[in-house]
Amino acid sequence: MEKVIMTLRGVPGDEAWCTRLRTDIAQTLLATGVAGLAVNVRDGAVGASLMTLTTLDPPVIAVVSLWTDQYYGTQIHRATEILADVCDELAAYLVTESVPLVPPPTEVGARTPGLANIALLRRPADLDQATWLTRWHRDHTQVAIDTQATFGYIQNTVVRALTEGAAPISAIVEELFPIEATTDLHAFFGAADDDDLADRMTRMVASTSAFGANENVDTVPTSRYVLREPFVTVQP
Repeated sequence: MEKVIMTLRGVPGDEAWCTRLRTDIAQTLLATGVAGLAVNVRDGAVGASLMTLTTLDPPVIAVVSLWTDQYYGTQIHRATEILADVCDELAAYLVTESVPLVPPPTEVGARTPGLANIALLRRPADLDQATWLTRWHRDHTQVAIDTQATFGYIQNTVVRALTEGAAPISAIVEELFPIEATTDLHAFFGAADDDDLADRMTRMVASTSAFGANENVDTVPTSRYVLREPFVTVQP
């Protein structure tokens, strides 16, 4: 099975659009037969996040994850058509998925509790792919878990873009935080006090700097909705 992530760009702040994307449009995507579907929208519940960073214009306002047997098949082709019609700019990426922290199960279609913070990473030109992956996956992963209040952590390494003109992105990371993290840095980093916060931030910045994730990054605060679980164990 393969995973494809699509970024939708446009003007943020339209709650009706966010609702339509995760309901009516999501149902149309499900009808294509995709094995899994998750919709992340930048809605009012998380729009005031302190950790928002934007390099893209227009910014990313939603991220849709789809699981399919063929990234080049009719399901992804149709999904691309559907989503391109509801945003200013659409980009699709084939990715490989690593899950250091499995998100807690939620009711299908219901909002996952908390803040789903999505980061779009770009590999620096002076770092080769192997070094970049080692510093990110093997060196940084545990630092991120130790210094932040994450309860879900998904790393998507971009294999290649699937749509013409897609913005260059090397990775798409989704981390789940308590909802208080939208406006409170102590809650974001899980810090007990100011000294603890400073220590955690220092360690985090040092770690992200080693693989270039301290700059040229977009972070998109979202609400997460899982519409179809791609890997469900069927009880005998």
